[in-house]
Amino acid sequence: MKVILNQDLGSLGEEGDVKDVAKGYARNYLFPRGIALPYTEKTIKLFEARRDEIEARKAVKRQDATGLKEKLEALSIVITMPAGPNGRLYGAVTSQTIMEELAKQGFQIERKKIEIPGNSFKSVGKYKAAIRLYESAQAECTITVEGQAIKTETSAPARGRRRQIESGENKAPETPAPEAAASEQPAAEETAAGPEVSETVSRPEDASAPETESAPATTEGSAEAESAGVPE
Repeated sequence: MKVILNQDLGSLGEEGDVKDVAKGYARNYLFPRGIALPYTEKTIKLFEARRDEIEARKAVKRQDATGLKEKLEALSIVITMPAGPNGRLYGAVTSQTIMEELAKQGFQIERKKIEIPGNSFKSVGKYKAAIRLYESAQAECTITVEGQAIKTETSAPARGRRRQIESGENKAPETPAPEAAASEQPAAEETAAGPEVSETVSRPEDASAPETESAPATTEGSAEAESAGVPE
C-alpha cells in the first residue's frame, strides 16, 4: 500500500516521501497518528503545494549534518576495557558501546546509524567508525581502545597464613631445657611424698585410744593392792 509521509519517521523516511508499507501497519499505526496519508490525487496535490516548505526544512537538516560531521570527526573517543597481556579484550567494543560513549559527551546518535567494520573491535588499538547523519552525509570517527589490566587478589586463607607466620603465632612449642626439667623433678617427688607424712602424723592419735581405755584397769588394781595391805 502506497502512503505519503506527513512527518519524518526514523528509518522509514522523511516528510513528503512516498513509501510502500503493509496495509495493517498503515491503518493501525501510520494513519491514526497522522504520520502518513493515503497516496491519492488529493494528497499528492497537497504535498505539491507544501514542496517549498519541505525543501527548506531539508536544507536546514543538511546544514546541521555538516556541522555535526565536523564536531564528530574532531572528537576524541577513548574507550577503556579489561584486556589480557596480549591486548585481547575481555569482551568487545560494539555500536552500543560507542553510542553510550557519545552520549556521555553530549551527542545523541542512534545505535543503528553507527557502523563498525566487522561489527565489533576485540583488541586494543585505533579504529575507524562511520556514523550516518543525513542523506548521504556521514562522519568518520577515530576510536581508541585502551586495555585495562585486571588485578588478581590473593585468597583470604593464604593471607591469613602469611600473617600467622609473620606474627609468630604458628611457631612450634619450645622444648624445656634439661636444667628446668631436673628442677621440676624434686618438686614432683615432694608432692608425691605428702600423703605418707600425713599418715605418720596421724598414727600417735590412733595409738592413744587404747591407753585411755586401760586407765580404769590400772586404778582397780591399785585399789585391790591397797585393800590387801591394810590391816583389819
